[in-house]
Amino acid sequence: MPDLSGLTDAGLTLARHAERILSTEAEAVEALERSRNEVSGVLRVGLFATAAAEILPLALQRVRMAHPELTVHSRDMDVDEVYDAVASGSVDLALGLDYPDVPIRRDPALRMLRLYRERFSLSVPAGSMDGRAEVSLTDTRDLGWIRPSAESYYGRAVRTACRRAGIEPDVRHEVTDTAATLALVEAGIGVSVVTDLMLRLRASRFDVVRLRERIERHIVVVFRSSAACRPTVAALVDVLRAVAGTRRAHRHRAGAVRPASPVHQRCLPSGPQGVAPVSLLPTAGRA
Repeated sequence: MPDLSGLTDAGLTLARHAERILSTEAEAVEALERSRNEVSGVLRVGLFATAAAEILPLALQRVRMAHPELTVHSRDMDVDEVYDAVASGSVDLALGLDYPDVPIRRDPALRMLRLYRERFSLSVPAGSMDGRAEVSLTDTRDLGWIRPSAESYYGRAVRTACRRAGIEPDVRHEVTDTAATLALVEAGIGVSVVTDLMLRLRASRFDVVRLRERIERHIVVVFRSSAACRPTVAALVDVLRAVAGTRRAHRHRAGAVRPASPVHQRCLPSGPQGVAPVSLLPTAGRA
């Protein structure tokens, strides 16, 4: 749930009633789904642009093969809006991002399952780092940055990492679209951090250099706690975990990441194994 501290007594009462209504609806939908002999129904999924391009197609192919009676409707949205969308019930679950440097505040109304982690590298104009394989954020002190708004999770995570390294990033261009950011780096306009998933969005010509400092983001799937035992939700989460597992295995063999902790399936639990409550901080930004 969002922060309710600023609401009046009447607003708090309305919010609590809305939460009970959503929970009751979820129980009814779960009971209906369990009355069927197979996983069937309609799921509304929210996701950010990178996930829509790189994760959704494979996931939908696997859903079609494993659960032909399950229909998935997807909705592209700003990455920092997916938590509100799940909380309000406008989507059943969503793919989002969580940054260890700026973690999402936990809330029991929602659960978050980490699918896999990505480490950021630095994208720089071709030839600008003299062939160096690794640099520090301090090496960017005099370089212009291309970064999303400082109000977004992404922007705040980059700023936090830079300040921890002892620099203030010189942000020359605030850009929320990943493909546009890559195009600007290619044009020699500035530098930006990137992940493998982001690089797949646009064929570009620039150098990607390993960062000495560790900056990560986690690809997560978010759903309401009350929907954790819905057969359709559990089935789609299983598929997403399988897709993520394929990517993790490939990258782990290449020495890029460590596999995430396993999570039990079917009735999705909370706890330290990867599913945890989340809350909402509506801000701007895409990635």
